[in-house]
Amino acid sequence: MTKRQGEPSVRRAIGSGSVFEERIGYARAVVHGDRVHVSGTTGFDYAAMTISEDVVEQAGQCLRNVGAALAEAGCTFADVVRVRYLLPAREDFEPCWPVLREAFGEVRPAATMMVCGLADDRMRIEIEVDARRAPVGPGAGLRIAAVEGDAMVQEWRYVHNEIVPPAAMTPDEARERARRYRLENAYLGDTLVGCSTVRPPGGEGRVATVIARVLPAFRRRGIGTALYEAGLAHARGLGARAVETVVLAANADGLRFAAGRGFVERERYVLDGERDEWVDLRLADPAS
Repeated sequence: MTKRQGEPSVRRAIGSGSVFEERIGYARAVVHGDRVHVSGTTGFDYAAMTISEDVVEQAGQCLRNVGAALAEAGCTFADVVRVRYLLPAREDFEPCWPVLREAFGEVRPAATMMVCGLADDRMRIEIEVDARRAPVGPGAGLRIAAVEGDAMVQEWRYVHNEIVPPAAMTPDEARERARRYRLENAYLGDTLVGCSTVRPPGGEGRVATVIARVLPAFRRRGIGTALYEAGLAHARGLGARAVETVVLAANADGLRFAAGRGFVERERYVLDGERDEWVDLRLADPAS
């Protein structure tokens, strides 16, 4: 099958740095369409390749490893639909319940516990999950919040700088931006996934600027649309008669997103002393 440039990969493998993946020949997780399959994951700290002797601590580390793989795949524990627990000793399972419930208690995925041998005698639990990258929106796992306080400002700054490195801001520059504009962050559960900026309307045309940004792993789930619609509503509430956005020309996803919402390119330019090209776009139908 031919994949057009900019389309999501049909299949993508994710590694964790575990030596087992390299030695055996497998991926920590595989993204296939909207499905995410996370391999059986043990309590090793893959950075140090160490493992606790305590089964509850191993379960916690398993979940941290699984969570890292899910995040790289653009998911959270809220997206998990099936989980499998593998333990050599059945009596070790119940002590782990509080840790497991913390991750899955609200999600309630289908679950199976199996008693079996594991690859290393030090391993006392292994966790495997399947997840689905389903569309999300406000009230369906997605939370959009106005930026308040320095911690949220720096979260906003992190997403901004990831999406537009040529315009990366310092902490002080982000704080100054928060004083001038409406900034919002988007979260899936407690996971930061995007941000937005609304510049208030100005000039005779009462032109506002609305910019939505979503971290690449979390795109194509409706997050950008939710951020954009919230920003657009705020701009209109301020009396905007026209709405513009600006996209880094190299950001094919961003340009495609803007075009899909009715924005039309007005100008391409390179700022003095820089090399990166930017694109200004305006919403063709202000009522849309």
